[in-house]
Amino acid sequence: MERSSLEINLPDTHEEGKLYVVDSLNNLNKLNVCPDESQHSLDEEENTGGTGENRAVNNTRNQCLFFVTFILTLIISLALVSFVIFLIIQTRNKMDQISSRLLSEKKNIEELKKINNIILKHLNQSGIKD
Repeated sequence: MERSSLEINLPDTHEEGKLYVVDSLNNLNKLNVCPDESQHSLDEEENTGGTGENRAVNNTRNQCLFFVTFILTLIISLALVSFVIFLIIQTRNKMDQISSRLLSEKKNIEELKKINNIILKHLNQSGIKD
């Protein structure tokens, strides 16, 4: 009888030892393979039951966050590019206005020079006759 009870207890102890060894090997493998950050996520996965469902939800959430960030970045970039184009157009319009003013002022200055020359000629002619 004693022998049969020993035989029954030994396999249970042996099975528990196998489970302990496998668990220890798994933990050691996680420490060697995974960096510290991923070890933390693996520990969380073990605590939550280790289902792939959590990982799928996190991947979906990360993908959605990535796409939302990407779309926001594109919208902000488009707004900035539009603003720069608007500023370029405004600057071009101002430059056109300034250049047209300069041309008109140049014409006015040339006309004033002509009038000045005519006045000087008239003064010189009238001074000579007197």
